[in-house]
Amino acid sequence: MPGNLARTHGRRRGLRPHACALSAAALAAAALASVSFSAPRAEVSWRDLEGRIQYSYYTGDAPALRSLAETVALDESRDRLHGYYAGLVAWRLAQLAAQGPGAVRGASAAHLARRCVGELDATLAAATDFAEGLALRAACLATEADSAHAGHAARGARRDIGRALRLAARNPRVLLIDAMSDYQLAPERGGDKERALAKLRQAVAAFELERAGTEQLPGWGAAEAYLLLARDLLDHGEALGARDALEHALLIAPDYAQARRLMAQILSG
Repeated sequence: MPGNLARTHGRRRGLRPHACALSAAALAAAALASVSFSAPRAEVSWRDLEGRIQYSYYTGDAPALRSLAETVALDESRDRLHGYYAGLVAWRLAQLAAQGPGAVRGASAAHLARRCVGELDATLAAATDFAEGLALRAACLATEADSAHAGHAARGARRDIGRALRLAARNPRVLLIDAMSDYQLAPERGGDKERALAKLRQAVAAFELERAGTEQLPGWGAAEAYLLLARDLLDHGEALGARDALEHALLIAPDYAQARRLMAQILSG
């Protein structure tokens, strides 16, 4: 398992330098509780935290995500990445909660999505042109709109992603969340699965460019883009294309439970 986590953020050729450090301890629950943020944070700490969030989401580990939310709350820096990662943890929990009753005890997907929005509201009040933050808030609003049938949340999601696209039209996470909103939302709330497919292809291409270059922070999303592309292709009856996309997702995140389940579904016919 540690070796698998190391590949989560690896480049196409070889592992990135920080991946080995992640693989040594990132998966242990004790390690999640032991991180201290009493000193000013360095970028590598946010990078390490992102890897932990991603792994916990990929494996469906809601208790680990809750522990990480507490870890972020202890951070005293209060910079824009503090709010961003507080929002990301809440969104990941919301996504797990949306998968079914009991996935996250004591909280609904809509409640967790609203928590994410609240974290990002504060961040974006101080950093209005933070495209990554706008895109993540759009994702949380879309999750709220989908789970609570909230029209105002859907409108907010479209507004935020539109602004994020104007600020960072080639950012792969912005492109992914734009496509995800089209895929996730009902047509009456602005969703369009046909339009999502072309956008997902653009997002995947943008992630490949990012992975081949200098490592970014935030840097998550490539595996999710391939998984959503697989789902949309399967919706269009393209099982072979979906399988190819899932193979890419699992190369990036071998422990991605949702990708494994969908692959098993395709292979079983």
